[in-house]
Amino acid sequence: MNTPPASWTFSSRPCSVFQARQAARAQLVEWGLHQACDFAELLISELVTNAVRHARGIVRLSLSAADGLLRCEVEDSSPLLPRLRAAADDDESSRGLALVEVLSSGWGSVPTGRGKVVWFELPVPAALSA
Repeated sequence: MNTPPASWTFSSRPCSVFQARQAARAQLVEWGLHQACDFAELLISELVTNAVRHARGIVRLSLSAADGLLRCEVEDSSPLLPRLRAAADDDESSRGLALVEVLSSGWGSVPTGRGKVVWFELPVPAALSA
């Protein structure tokens, strides 16, 4: 199934992380992509947390599935692109993008006219996304 994008907007408040996870899980279940829920929710939590922590205004989550890949995008108003950092043993943060790097099949970020989009992709069964 090639899906049209599904998207939601959230405020830049901590409760938006939970709301984004809920919205994503419901959409993935509707699309029959149950097996992608756990990793998708974890990685969405990381990206939305970063958006809430570092940007102001609206945070947009978009999901789509095509050609055996689930694509998740988080858009925020900050123009600063994220960068992968090595966290020290005693750091309480700076591990989110490392999780995205390890658990996704690819990720990146692109500037937009209003800020940036940070995205990741997860493989899903071709039979479901074809």
